[in-house]
Amino acid sequence: MSSQPEKLTRSQRKALEAIFPGEQSGFTVGELLSCGVDASRLHARPLALVKPRTTAQVSELLAWAQRERIPVYPRARATNKVGGCVPVKGGVVVSSLNMDSILDIDRADFTATVQPGVVTAHLQKKVESHCLFYPPDPASLKISTIGGNISTCAGGMRAVKYGVTRDYVLGLEAVLPGGKVIRTGGRTHKNVVGLDLTRLLVGSAGTLAFVTEATLKLLPLPEYSASILCGFSNLSGALEGAQAVFDSGILPTAMELMDHNTVKALELHSEVPWPSGTGGLLLLKIDGSVPSVEADLERMFTVVQDSGPTFVEQGAGEDQERLWELRRVISPAAFNLAPDKQGEDVAVPRGSVARAIEGFHSIGNRLGLTVLCFGHLGDGNIHVSVMYDKSVDAQKEIALKAKKEIFSLTLSLGGTLSGEHGLGLTKGGYARMQLSEDEINLMSGIKGVFDPHNLMNPGKAV
Repeated sequence: MSSQPEKLTRSQRKALEAIFPGEQSGFTVGELLSCGVDASRLHARPLALVKPRTTAQVSELLAWAQRERIPVYPRARATNKVGGCVPVKGGVVVSSLNMDSILDIDRADFTATVQPGVVTAHLQKKVESHCLFYPPDPASLKISTIGGNISTCAGGMRAVKYGVTRDYVLGLEAVLPGGKVIRTGGRTHKNVVGLDLTRLLVGSAGTLAFVTEATLKLLPLPEYSASILCGFSNLSGALEGAQAVFDSGILPTAMELMDHNTVKALELHSEVPWPSGTGGLLLLKIDGSVPSVEADLERMFTVVQDSGPTFVEQGAGEDQERLWELRRVISPAAFNLAPDKQGEDVAVPRGSVARAIEGFHSIGNRLGLTVLCFGHLGDGNIHVSVMYDKSVDAQKEIALKAKKEIFSLTLSLGGTLSGEHGLGLTKGGYARMQLSEDEINLMSGIKGVFDPHNLMNPGKAV
């Protein structure tokens, strides 16, 4: 793709205003600055912001963008942490927030059809009113959107039992570069006709097409759920407790681990229920019928006692949300330890979690930085935050060195550089640590078939 212009021509701006009249398009400095940043804190200024309401508008936009060779950047709430929607090559940011309707909930088919701007928590609440259940629950569920979740194949805390976003997307309506509208998959829960384009688009970070509608699989709503928060004097105790739960035959809905630095960050952030001296936390959730949950809760309480917890606290129904709120505030709480962060979301085989976290701490100790580890113990997805102060000489460079060493250790354990956030800008340069040239060439070839002029979210594909 040739170098991009620094501003739109008069005719290009008029074309966008014709497709997106009034407040559906924006060109002021304030509007452009606000849509050029995401949760990664990286920033670039686009040429325009547009807010489509219909698939027809998206189709017209992508046809125009291809004619003009203007990059397009899909965007929702911008909660991703890797610079996945930052408009690094200028172009047009396309916000999906006006496409925020739940179009259909079908109790017979166990499906919901939604537009990409629907907030995840809103969908969950709506389907629960029909006694149905949409399991994916990223930590940002109260503000993140279904479109963003599809873009990143978001996971979440219930992934250990229920899987990730990809497991719940049955079909998509999407607009290809050039404006053609396609429909992949459908409402059936099984479909093996042809290549699985639906699963290809989920997790593609907006680099292949713009999703305008999704048909999602739903489950029956569990009757009851309960949670248990256990504190231990150190991380090994928490890991022993987790293994004891698995050995007892219980598959938790969610299983979250927090290390001693996470404990410290939370203690600095808000009131906490555990006693001083706690060096590791294990947070578990189970769901099902009332009798089964009560029986499993009692069994979990019994088996974790053998690992010597410093405290155990339970919650059920709405009361358990106070326990999970502690997990959801870890990211902002981390900044109590240092003003800057390299946040990663590596994943390793379940059996390697202890070695991985021990190694990550060792890297931090050797380099003089605080490394905070927490995350989805049940599926080996560890969030690793390297805390530093960029105002201190060389600390940013040291943090980047730690990041590369963390990636190397992860791969040596048979892991992956990202379990759910994707590569984006912050990790794209490290892809070759994990992927072979043959794999990269295949991925580049697929990108070229969908987007021959590299206009869809350029700078984010491998």
